[in-house]
Amino acid sequence: MRNVPIALRAPYVPPTTFYPRQQKITLNSQTIAAVGYRVAPDVSPRPKRAIGSRTGILPQILPKGRKIFVLAVGIVAVVNSTLGSSLPSGAVHYLAEYFQVKSQAQLVLPISLFLVGYVLGPVVFAPLSESYGRRWVMVITFVFFTIFTMACAVAPTWPAFLVFRLLGGITASSAIAVVGGLFADIYDDPITRGRAMAFFMAATTCGPALAPSISGFISVLTWRWTFWAGFIIAVASLVFLCFMPETYGPAILKRKAQRMRRETGNPNIFAPIELEKKGARQMITITLTRPIRMLLFEAIVLFSCLYLSIAYAIFYLFFEAYPLIFEGIYRFNTGTAGLPFLAIGVGAFLSTGIFMYWDSVLIRAKKTNAVWSQKEEYRRLPLACIGGPLYVISLFWLGWTANPNIHWMVPILSGIPFGIGFMLIFMALLNYITDAYEIFAASAMAATSTCRSIFGAVLPIAARPMYQSLGIAWASSLLGFLSLGMCIIPFAFIKYGDRIRANSKFCQELREKKRLLEEEKKEREGSDISAPDEETGSKLPLGQGCEETTKAEV
Repeated sequence: MRNVPIALRAPYVPPTTFYPRQQKITLNSQTIAAVGYRVAPDVSPRPKRAIGSRTGILPQILPKGRKIFVLAVGIVAVVNSTLGSSLPSGAVHYLAEYFQVKSQAQLVLPISLFLVGYVLGPVVFAPLSESYGRRWVMVITFVFFTIFTMACAVAPTWPAFLVFRLLGGITASSAIAVVGGLFADIYDDPITRGRAMAFFMAATTCGPALAPSISGFISVLTWRWTFWAGFIIAVASLVFLCFMPETYGPAILKRKAQRMRRETGNPNIFAPIELEKKGARQMITITLTRPIRMLLFEAIVLFSCLYLSIAYAIFYLFFEAYPLIFEGIYRFNTGTAGLPFLAIGVGAFLSTGIFMYWDSVLIRAKKTNAVWSQKEEYRRLPLACIGGPLYVISLFWLGWTANPNIHWMVPILSGIPFGIGFMLIFMALLNYITDAYEIFAASAMAATSTCRSIFGAVLPIAARPMYQSLGIAWASSLLGFLSLGMCIIPFAFIKYGDRIRANSKFCQELREKKRLLEEEKKEREGSDISAPDEETGSKLPLGQGCEETTKAEV
C-alpha cells in the first residue's frame, strides 16, 4: 500500500459539556495538535448535538425543523435555476423583433447557452462544495445568478444578452450540482433521503413547466419584464438562502477548529480537512477532476449519465417542438402555447405519489425480510423500469395525435405520462447514484448534470430542422425509438449493479470508511476503561480523545 497522508479527527462523543483539549501528535517530524475534548458529565436533558466523526461533524442529527428548512431552501434554489433556464421560451418572438434577429438557429441560443453554463459550472462548484462546504458555494453563486438575471433584463444588445444568459447558467448550475450532496449530508437514512430527492426532482421539472406560461403572458407587455420577474423571485429566494446552515461535516469541523484556535491561542489545532493537501495542483488533479474521473471510470455514473442526458435533452427539445405543434397546428398564441407544459408538471407531481407508494411497499417488504428487498438495486431502480416505458409511450402519443383533425387536448394530455416517466427515471437513477456514492454524491451529480446539459444545449438546435424534415409524427417517433433503447439500462443495473459497485474504487473507499466507523462504534460501546490525559493526568474515556486515521485520496 502506498504511503498516504495522516488525517486527524475528533470522534463522536455523546451530549456533554465540552472543554478544549489538545493532544500532541507527531506528523512529518512536526508536533501538532488535533481537535479534541475534555469531557465533563452533563446530567441536564439536552438534544443531540452534531459531533466529530471520520468525515467531520454529523449534520444528520440536526433538529428536524432545521432539516426541513434546508430541504425547502434547496428546492427553492433549484426552482429558481430551472425557471431561469426556460424563461425566454415564451419571449422568443419579442426578443427576435426587438434585437432584429432573423436566424432561427440564433433564437435557440438563449436557452442553449444557459444550458452550456450547466455544463461548465458543476465540474467546479460540486468539488468546491466538497472542499469548502455547501453553504457559501451556494450563496455566492446564487448572488451572481441574481445579478445576471437582472443584467438580462437591461441588456442593450443581442450579444450582451447572450453573454448574460451564459453567465447566468454557469452560476445557476451550482444549485443543480450541490443540492444532491446537501440532502445526502442531512439524511443518512436512504428512505428519508430518497423522499427528499423526490421533492427535489419534482422541483427541477416545476421550473421549466411554469416558465413558458410566465414569459408568454408577461412578454406581451415587454420582454424585459420577463427577466425582471425572474429577478424578483431570485431576490426573495436569496433571503432564505442566506440563513441556510452549513451541512458539510468536514467544513463544520474546520470552523470549530478555527474557533478553538482563536479561543485558546494555540495555532496548532487542526480539523481533518485542513491537513489535506492544498494548492492548484491538488485542486486540478484531485478535486476538480473527480466528476470527470467518475464519469469515465464508474459504470454506474457513465450509463446513468447517458440515459438521463437523452431524457433531459428531449425535455428541452420540447421548448422548440411545442410551439411548432400548438402554435403551428392549433394556432395558440404565445401565452396559451406555454400552457401545455403544465401537463408535464402535473405528471411530475403524480410521480412523487408513485415514489412514495413504492417506498411504502419497500418498507413492508423489508419488515418481512423479503429476499428482493435486501438488494440495493431494488430500492430505487424499479421506478425507472416503470418510467422508461411511460416516457416512450408519451413520445409516440404526442407525435401521432398532433393533427388538426384531433382535438388539441389529446396531444396536451401526452404530457402527463411524459412527466411521470421523466421524473421516475430521474428519481430512480439520481437516488441510486446518491445512495451508491454518498459523500461523493455531489461530484457524481455534477457529472450527470454536465452530461445532460451538453445534450440539452445541443439537441434543441436540431429540433426545428428535424421536425420540419421528418414531420411531427416521425420526428417524435425517432425520439421514442431512441428512448426505447435506453430503457434497458435500469434493468441491467438491477442484474449487474452489485458486481459493478464491488469493483468501484469510490464504493470500495466508502465501504472502508463504514467498516472503520463500525469498528469504532463497537470499541466505544465495549470499552469501560478510562485512559489518562497525557498532559493533565485526568481520566478520559477511551475513544474520546483525538486519534489518527489514514486518509485515502479519492
